[in-house]
Amino acid sequence: MPAHPPTVVLDAEHVRFVEGAASIIVASRNAANMPELVRAQGCRVSRDRRRVQLFVQASQAQALFDDLRRNGRLAVVFTSPSTHRSLQLKGDDASIARARPADAARVAAYRAALVAELGGIGISEALARALLAGDDDTLSVVAFTPVAAFVQTPGPDAGRPLEPAP
Repeated sequence: MPAHPPTVVLDAEHVRFVEGAASIIVASRNAANMPELVRAQGCRVSRDRRRVQLFVQASQAQALFDDLRRNGRLAVVFTSPSTHRSLQLKGDDASIARARPADAARVAAYRAALVAELGGIGISEALARALLAGDDDTLSVVAFTPVAAFVQTPGPDAGRPLEPAP
């Protein structure tokens, strides 16, 4: 049996980025390697920076959840709309749980921050809020351990393994 890949430990600056006003896209794949994508509604990183939790609307993510239940594999891209700075995290142990009532405040803060970020590049508040709309009664948490991380900002460093910030 192959050894499990080492856990990626995010540094404090990367945690601030992924927990901030980044657009978050979660992707999985099924047995036929067909992708499934869903927009996350925020992120929380564990205190030891070894686990990542993503908030998603279950009503929008059933195919993604099916894939994760089958193989546990996902890739998540965090992108700053104003700078295009992008980080990608990959995991192979994803789990799904119902969000706690206290998570609603984190999701609301994320939405407000992303609406402001998008407003800074000319996207109307109405359009940004529509982009982030969903059924909060179905809010779920996808948790995983990052086993790979990459810089995905367009340019010569795209695809480079993530290194801790200086």
